[in-house]
Amino acid sequence: MTIAWNPGTREWHLGNARASWVLGVLDNGWVGLLHAGAPLAIGPSYRHLGPHDFTGFDNRTGEPVALALPSPGVGDFRVPALVVEGPDGSTVLDPQYAGHRITAGKPKLPGLLPATYVEDDAEADTLEIDLCDGPSGVTVTLALTLFRDQPVVARSMRVANGGSGRVVVRTAMSATLDLPDDDWRLVTLSGTWARERYPDDRALVPGRQGVSSVRGGSGNEHNPFLALRRPATTEAWGECWGIALAWSGNFLAEAEVGHFGTTRVRVGVNPEHFAWPLEPGESFATPEALLAWSDAGVGGMSDALHGLLRHRMARGAWRDRPRPVLLNNWEGTYFDFDHDRIVVMARAAKAMGMELFVLDDGWFGRRDDDNRSLGDWVVNERKLPHGIDGLAREVKALGLLFGLWIEPEMVNPDSDLFRAHPDWAIGVPGRKRTLSRNQLVLDFANPAVVDHIADAIGEVIASAPIDYVKWDWNRFITEPFSPTLPPDRQGEFFHRYTLGMYDLYERLTTRFPHVLFESCASGGARFDAGILAWAPQGWTSDDTDAVERLRIQWGTSLAYPLSSMGAHVSAVPNHQTGRVASLDFRAAVAMFGAFGYELDPTAMSDGDRAAVRRQVAFYTERRDLFQYGRFARLRSPFEGDGNETAWMVSADDGSRAVVAHYRVLFRPWPVYDRLLVRGLDPAARYAVTCWERFDAPMPTIERGGDELMSVGLGIEPPDPMPDGAFADGHRIVRGDFTARLFDLRRL
Repeated sequence: MTIAWNPGTREWHLGNARASWVLGVLDNGWVGLLHAGAPLAIGPSYRHLGPHDFTGFDNRTGEPVALALPSPGVGDFRVPALVVEGPDGSTVLDPQYAGHRITAGKPKLPGLLPATYVEDDAEADTLEIDLCDGPSGVTVTLALTLFRDQPVVARSMRVANGGSGRVVVRTAMSATLDLPDDDWRLVTLSGTWARERYPDDRALVPGRQGVSSVRGGSGNEHNPFLALRRPATTEAWGECWGIALAWSGNFLAEAEVGHFGTTRVRVGVNPEHFAWPLEPGESFATPEALLAWSDAGVGGMSDALHGLLRHRMARGAWRDRPRPVLLNNWEGTYFDFDHDRIVVMARAAKAMGMELFVLDDGWFGRRDDDNRSLGDWVVNERKLPHGIDGLAREVKALGLLFGLWIEPEMVNPDSDLFRAHPDWAIGVPGRKRTLSRNQLVLDFANPAVVDHIADAIGEVIASAPIDYVKWDWNRFITEPFSPTLPPDRQGEFFHRYTLGMYDLYERLTTRFPHVLFESCASGGARFDAGILAWAPQGWTSDDTDAVERLRIQWGTSLAYPLSSMGAHVSAVPNHQTGRVASLDFRAAVAMFGAFGYELDPTAMSDGDRAAVRRQVAFYTERRDLFQYGRFARLRSPFEGDGNETAWMVSADDGSRAVVAHYRVLFRPWPVYDRLLVRGLDPAARYAVTCWERFDAPMPTIERGGDELMSVGLGIEPPDPMPDGAFADGHRIVRGDFTARLFDLRRL
């Protein structure tokens, strides 16, 4: 077992070889956090790390204690984890320890909440602690699961009304973490459409700081993730915490530095616009939060989250399968296509080695632009006279898989669905609805709406041999209101909307388990840990420019694995930035993810089509590394002048690796430079082959793993003479937007 209970000292120790959590019942009956982080020996008491003779804050003049369930109104003036309004209107709680259970494995969360899981009970142990507030009858169960081989605790909370009157949950955080000092830097992922998840790294200051969303989804602007790192912590060294919330709706992730220099982190459903009444006997469960601790730097934190999200959050037939190289027609045709044009594009895709063709927006209703037909999930026979079935069968006869785009949560006012059910679109009766992208959002808090869409989309998928579905969501929620909820329950709306969306995902993925679902939300507006439970990969950003993708994919990788990141090569000039970069540079960036193309292959030259064939062959031969290898960030595009980026993937046993180095702008007389790599076997010898172009690798050289990790891999030679070969087997590459990929194989 990884969880030990000491009845004499009333302590729980959740520990493995990589991390420890120690909690104890305090003298006043509350549960305190005595230690979290570095692994400690299981057996000794750690009560000395907590307060002595603690009876409350009445006469306490020292530092506030660390609490497992901080609540308001009892002297702890920091942000609470739980706020429940009682029948008398008060929010004071006195959560007393009432019992606990330790079980092998990990119980499923209630309802459709996404969560990590185990396939064998030996993989984890779970501690459930019950706390009860006597006057109100409110009972809280804290669930903490420690995974056997990871420094990660999964935490959630269930609130039950055991009293005789109605209570209202106003705040229910999935996790709080009290740390004894404030010597940390806060790292969050922020941005907007087309530049999602840029890291923001700043020192903690007194007060509250963090990120959130009230848009109805996790959002492009902020991601439901935060990290704390020591000021000296690097990618490869030092202490770091990472916390990811498995939730795709409104969220809050923040840190508060108190007046005694302590730090409290809390993550969960955003309390703004949230209220959940509980009648006697009812309960509410929070989403799950994943808390990862690392003493191996930010990279160690990412590595722990990557493995868990990739193998124990994602699920289904596609969790571990190689993701196919795809061609999506969107930037190649937009709405201007018909059956014959799609077949010609698919034939060209097959000739270049691609494995999946995806038909994007425009195949249904009267959809020739984005003004109409969302909600009318019937085929546009003017464009596709043989239907989706006829097109899919012709594409599959070429030897390709077939995929389809949907946007099931949306409706255009110019649609048959809206004309029949205007009340199904979110809005407040008597008030004007806000249009965005010429569309409204369907009320997924209404089960009847979910039922209708499940039937309509299910009929489409069942009607044809479809292997892949791209699920889009192109606007946020305004005028939040559901006529199916009474006035005193409108605070449930946002939460019920997200649960309705999960319900639709569950129905479709259960009915069509062979289909690979990819989440998309105006690019990356719903890229979070929770959605991976149904869609193991997501469209990382609508911005396909390779230079911008260096930043986007770098930031995304802090929390999310490469297998979750859809990354495509698009045409130039790029449709978002107008930038013109070489085809090989674009491919070298996109290969670090779920790889594909988004362009019209029939508009390419013979030379470019031949180049794509070589790129696809290079990727598929190393696909296991690119999708499921251990990812390490080496040089950040957010440091210095941002001109260089480097990262790598390696096999778990260090037998193979691919190292990438990117340069945005060329500058004359480059200085001699070496790149330190990670994750190799220091005792092994490696064959190193440099690919500057995918048609002509440089001569293979041999280097030791110890040298590559301690001295480095030569990036720039000392002499910029043209066409001069150098000791590390490559030459100076002139020009902007250049990439080198180094293939490393243990001899």
